Amino acid sequence: MRYMGLNELRDLYLRFFESKGHLRANSFSLIPQNDNSLLLINAGMTPLKPYFTGQEIPPRRRMTTCQKCIRTGDLENVGKTARHGTFFEMLGNFSFGDYFKKEAISWAWEFCTKELELDPERIYVSVYEEDDEAEAIWHKDIGIPMDHITRLGKEDNFWEHGSGPCGPCSELYYDRGEEYGCGSPDCGVGCDCDRFMEFWNLVFTQFDRKDDGTYEPLEKKNIDTGMGLERLAVMMQNVDSLFDVDTVRAIRDHICRIAGVVYGADHDTDVSVRVITDHIRSMTFMISDGVLPSNEGRGYVLRRILRRAARHGKLLGISHPFLTEISQTVIDTARDAYPELADKRDYIHKVIASEEEKFYATLDAGLAILQSFVQEMKEEGASVLSGAKAFKLYDTYGFPTDLTEEILEEDGFSMDMDGFRKEMEAQRIRAREARSETNYMGAKATVYNELDPAMETTFVGYEQLYTENSKIVAITSGDNVVQEAAQGCKVTVFADQTPFYATMGGQHGDFGTIQTESGIVAVEETIKAIGDKIGHVGTVIDGTIRCGQTARMVVDERNRLSTARNHSATHLLQKALRNVLGAHVEQAGSDVNGDRLRFDFTHFQAMTPEELEAVEREVNGKILSALPVQTQQTSMEEARKAGAMALFGEKYGAVVRMVSMGDYSVELCGGTHLTNTAQAGCFKILSESGIAAGVRRIEALTGEKALEYFQRQEQELTDIAAILRANKDRVVEQVESLTHQVKELQREVSSLKSQLTQSAAADILDKVETIGDISVLCLYEKDMAADELKQLGDTLKDKLGACILVLAGGTEKLQFVVMASQEAVEAGANAGLIIREAAKVTGGGGGGKPAMAQAGGRDVTKVPAAFQKAKEMILSQLRA
Repeated sequence: MRYMGLNELRDLYLRFFESKGHLRANSFSLIPQNDNSLLLINAGMTPLKPYFTGQEIPPRRRMTTCQKCIRTGDLENVGKTARHGTFFEMLGNFSFGDYFKKEAISWAWEFCTKELELDPERIYVSVYEEDDEAEAIWHKDIGIPMDHITRLGKEDNFWEHGSGPCGPCSELYYDRGEEYGCGSPDCGVGCDCDRFMEFWNLVFTQFDRKDDGTYEPLEKKNIDTGMGLERLAVMMQNVDSLFDVDTVRAIRDHICRIAGVVYGADHDTDVSVRVITDHIRSMTFMISDGVLPSNEGRGYVLRRILRRAARHGKLLGISHPFLTEISQTVIDTARDAYPELADKRDYIHKVIASEEEKFYATLDAGLAILQSFVQEMKEEGASVLSGAKAFKLYDTYGFPTDLTEEILEEDGFSMDMDGFRKEMEAQRIRAREARSETNYMGAKATVYNELDPAMETTFVGYEQLYTENSKIVAITSGDNVVQEAAQGCKVTVFADQTPFYATMGGQHGDFGTIQTESGIVAVEETIKAIGDKIGHVGTVIDGTIRCGQTARMVVDERNRLSTARNHSATHLLQKALRNVLGAHVEQAGSDVNGDRLRFDFTHFQAMTPEELEAVEREVNGKILSALPVQTQQTSMEEARKAGAMALFGEKYGAVVRMVSMGDYSVELCGGTHLTNTAQAGCFKILSESGIAAGVRRIEALTGEKALEYFQRQEQELTDIAAILRANKDRVVEQVESLTHQVKELQREVSSLKSQLTQSAAADILDKVETIGDISVLCLYEKDMAADELKQLGDTLKDKLGACILVLAGGTEKLQFVVMASQEAVEAGANAGLIIREAAKVTGGGGGGKPAMAQAGGRDVTKVPAAFQKAKEMILSQLRA
């Protein structure tokens, strides 16, 4: 066995199986594609499941990959041991109905003994207890002695996950020597010690497990192997753990340099170093694949490990943001195998820096509160933090609950999770009660559940804006399903076919009219009800409508076109954002109607004016280019090949609707659109803002609404020019001149106020009292604001020397300022405590430092009493 670096091992493995006819594929993204059962890819074969199940045809029947993976199920143990980690790379070779056990075993042995040069005498294998075939291949064909083969039961050597393809396994172990053993005479394969290291698992998928628990042989048998790259490197480099492997050690040592610590010298220090080392690998790769910090899903996984790493940096004494610096070492050690890390370096660093900065602010505030809770528990002899206090930390200060648990555990305390959950549920109930959840009719949505489940509505609105022979199949009014409705009734009408688009995918529903031979309904909104039913919500404005009648249904064409302008513009906007900001931009929500569009997208910082201008210019350029807008029904696979963008989390059927705008934008979308981008007229961004961590929002106008906006702007400019008595082309120049004049006048006013303050200070010195060597002055100036009180206080301090000043100002809203000179502070004065008690008398509150404090108050009539309370506090402090 010779020493090999981790990067060398990865390449050696992939090249070996290339030589055996395998397609060498790049690692798939950590974000599962079309697999909502997982947050993140957690095994090498996971992205290949469609090939194993036959849902997709693989590009080749033999493949080999090195797949990046993340597992967080045992997150709390990461760092506490040298074994646990969240990020790892999984080597694998796969056969989809091609070769089987003999080749898989033979090539595994060849790779281990020829390429890795492992000592054959130190290789042991396990096989499933009923797998005579695998045992025979290992013993008779490969030549492994029987005392190196162990039969294990179903729990250890049979891979299955519910119903479907499954099969026995064979695992390879390496005897690392007695120095890694437990000393037991029974030590061998399966022992919990580190001597016999399991490093490769060969899965022989040969059965189909039925729902009744029976197993049927598969017609086409598969091979699925997995070998942890880091574990292999531990073995090949003869080190103790994954944190000692060359590339991981480089990260570990970088952290030690920043923190000024030595790895291996202290247990608690080592825990923190290992946490950061592991977590920085995970977060770097996750962000590279498009995961952004958030409070749910994979975004929460990222936020949690990033915050955990940042906190352990604090525990190491690192007092500044440092994770971006460490992430560069991750990139440097992995960039050859994963060039996207280098391509996205700046983006990765910005996301980490932004989240780390936010967390430090949260951490400082939350830690202070948590420590006060811990101190209270110590004083009271308690061991469990109440759910109410834990919820306050979470809800008021944004402090992560898992972090609260972890910190409490370090101090020997625990947290009342049941109480915390009750507080969470109470908050949800309060939120629900605070919302108004009536629909357009004031009816309960459950009325729609009373409709015939077999009833469906066919949407024909892509091709036409009216129908002449739709049949009304159901009517609801209030909480009831009715057969007819008269003038004035609020109703929801259901028909067998409709040109009305129902609210879906961020696009608002159509409105218009439904007319029968006996009545007319003004449709105010169109909704999608359970079971593919389209409901037309509105009011009977004339006559009576009845179930079974034939109806003429007409969509408001002007609103439909305006909505289509805004919807098509969101497609152009998304493409422009990706071009200007980067490929990390993904749609995070939208809201489109006939008046305006709102588009939410993933991005980690506010857009600059220059970026907004570039996006707006690009969208308008594509509108002016008059790109044809084409829709096509196709398969998901063909849509992928065409480069169509799909919304993450959106469920798509076998047939999808692809909307193309020239060669510029291709998206999967079920909404209504223009036939040519020129129909949008123009595009104007109104605002750009943040709505959540890593999510931004743009609001914009198109068509007639944009024209109205420009006309309003023109009129406002005309009005301003008239007020200024200037030409419209000189308005900016005139405003700049006026602004300069205002600033000069403000400086003059400030100077006069300063002079008045100096004069007032001279007039009030005779109101000073003396306590010992300290001058004390309580003064109420009703016309002074807080800043003016501070200015007056500075002037008085210069004149009085050793003093305590209690100043109040304002009429409707009181302001208090207390100042204490250095001599007074040394004598025991504390302005923060004085002002807290004085302001409390007036129904206010505040605080500050011993030398200066500020507070607010409410009841002006209580100012004399507040001053009296202040004097009592001063006397007690100076006498103490």
